[in-house]
Amino acid sequence: MKLADSIALSHALLPASNPIPDLAYVRDGGCLPNPFYTDATVFEEEQKRVFAPNWSCVGFGKDIPKAGDAKPISFLGIPLLLLRDKAGSIRVFQNVCRHRGMILVDEPTNFRGVIRCPYHSWCYNLEGELKTTPHLGGPGQNDHPAVTKSELGLYEVRSTVWMDLIFVNLSGDAPDFEDATSTLTSRWSEFEGQAVFHGGPDSSFNLTVESNWKLAIENYCESYHLPWIHPGLNSYSKLEDHYNIIEAGHFSGQGTTVYNPKLDDSGRNFSHFKNLPEKWSTCAEYVALYPNVLLGIHKDHFYAILLEPLSHDRTVERVEIYYTTAEMTEPAWADLRQRISEMWKEIFVEDIGVVQGMQRGRHATQFDGGTLSPVMDSATHAFHAWVAEQFSAKTA
Repeated sequence: MKLADSIALSHALLPASNPIPDLAYVRDGGCLPNPFYTDATVFEEEQKRVFAPNWSCVGFGKDIPKAGDAKPISFLGIPLLLLRDKAGSIRVFQNVCRHRGMILVDEPTNFRGVIRCPYHSWCYNLEGELKTTPHLGGPGQNDHPAVTKSELGLYEVRSTVWMDLIFVNLSGDAPDFEDATSTLTSRWSEFEGQAVFHGGPDSSFNLTVESNWKLAIENYCESYHLPWIHPGLNSYSKLEDHYNIIEAGHFSGQGTTVYNPKLDDSGRNFSHFKNLPEKWSTCAEYVALYPNVLLGIHKDHFYAILLEPLSHDRTVERVEIYYTTAEMTEPAWADLRQRISEMWKEIFVEDIGVVQGMQRGRHATQFDGGTLSPVMDSATHAFHAWVAEQFSAKTA
């Protein structure tokens, strides 16, 4: 059974209670209703309608830097294995043996030879091919005519890597990633093809938020809250310095025209991306690439926040920061990397209280989804409209 068929079957068995409402009004300017944040059934349905048909982010290439490196993950309850094969390419497989469904890999590791199932020692190479099946036909008989090993390789999930982010398309039928993201790569064409270098342990942190994953995106998309939630940031990058970014059906967010933080008194600065137009000397942009990754791009660094929805009311935000040259990752720059990391962590932590407050507020029985500012919340509404479209498209 293909992965897409398995997902469809599992969701066909969902209870019929709490049916999804008609969301046409959301596309016309309304907001998503409370169940989209508080109902576990809706969260389950999102896996089929929102995450599976699109390109969802599940990890980072820096987690498996060498050939043979493997990292097991769980994404929306599905056991996956991120793997760098012998040629250095990143691949994603279901992390289960084709024999009895045993989990193959429990901890990050490096495979120099084969991937061996710990249950009955069926072995797969780094390309996912089933190579050996000990005693399959009885003691000492490692083959059987009823079992064709060439047909029993690991289930591979359609995947791609962009800016070191690993994306998967669980359903297998999304448009090619290059087509799906062409509007963003065109907007950021100056950065396309330029290398990024992860800053190391001091450039990585996780935040656990007791809220629905969508609220993190909605908050990230707008700058309306800056004066009250981020007074430090607003002291030099003010509300009036920001602008909306909206590409309907793909991404939305905000930008600033005054990005130029002072990192220390010596005047040191990180190396810049090459050949940037003048606008990027003071400009930075922050977008949510639907469905689950938040991006921030600057002249001197790039960050990504992978949103891992654990349940309808709990989300992990995994933050990774990248620089423009390998030199910027060396010990001589550790103090500035630490300051960048602390700066962003302080800002993202400031958001936790309001995101969790909105989650609690969604249990108010008379709350109807809210009233958005046509100007200040337009990027947030673009995300609401996209989610509504995902549900409408799959039920038409």
